[in-house]
Amino acid sequence: MLFWEIVIGALGGIIGGMGMGGGSLTIPLLTIFLSYEQLLAQGVNLVAFLPMSLVALCIHIKNKLVDFKSTWALAVVGCLFSLGGAILANHIENKVLKILFALFLIALGIWQLVEMIKEVKKKKLKNKKSDEGEMN
Repeated sequence: MLFWEIVIGALGGIIGGMGMGGGSLTIPLLTIFLSYEQLLAQGVNLVAFLPMSLVALCIHIKNKLVDFKSTWALAVVGCLFSLGGAILANHIENKVLKILFALFLIALGIWQLVEMIKEVKKKKLKNKKSDEGEMN
């Protein structure tokens, strides 16, 4: 089992290091392939997230990719609501947590798909206008 935890940690670290939320991959992998309870997988992900995010943060700061002015409000509000979320998660059944997390991932996937389609359409429209401009 340690082998698979290492593999899952590596995948979550890569995704998390890119700033895309490694937990969205780590939690399903822990629950599906290692049979972790949903709440346990969420807790393990949070603990693993701390050192991974610290490493990624140092690299992003070094590359001047962090805007500290806008980060503070996000961090303070996020910390306050994470307390509420943690308390709430401890009062929700494992099955319900799994369903909520699945719905979250589905909604996130749909949103990403819609954004990608909008970008493709925008690019096609830009290319079409560019081609029309060259004809005139």
